[in-house]
Amino acid sequence: MPVTPPSEERLIAIFNAVEPYIEDRYGVPVIIKDVTNPFTGDLDGAEIHVDYEVSWEDAVFIVAHLFGHTVQWNTDPEARRVGLRTYAGATDDELAELVRYEKEAVCYSLQLFHDAGVHDIDGWLAEFAACDLDYLVHFYRTGEKPPFRSFWPTGPVEAIAPKPIPEFTTTRWFSRWEGVVI
Repeated sequence: MPVTPPSEERLIAIFNAVEPYIEDRYGVPVIIKDVTNPFTGDLDGAEIHVDYEVSWEDAVFIVAHLFGHTVQWNTDPEARRVGLRTYAGATDDELAELVRYEKEAVCYSLQLFHDAGVHDIDGWLAEFAACDLDYLVHFYRTGEKPPFRSFWPTGPVEAIAPKPIPEFTTTRWFSRWEGVVI
């Protein structure tokens, strides 16, 4: 049975707990700005950008998920390679690699929430991550971008296990914002 999403009030409180935690604990600025359309967020290994027009629900997922990718980019060159690659007409092997990359990022996201004192959205995060992953796999297989929420799960989803966040030093891996989150 699908999880009821957090209220807007709760999402704002979560964002206001997580965003400064990322900045204070890890030294990664979270910048709310106009992200080039059709993208909703971006990262470069040293900063996270969230589009100012997204909903609070999307902003909470984006900031946490891009933090997970920031961890990957700064600790694992192979993960960074996967994250920077374009996947038009992806092969099954490439999709399997992408799935591993995305699932690991969301495990870091869950750990981030827990470390920031947020323990009541694990099921919501699992559903949002499942939607995001199904959307990405569809896009990289077909090049089509149907409405994101059309991929929202209607049944049970796989639970996410938090993954301890390793110490890392940020590095900017490219100098211009190219739109990482589709």
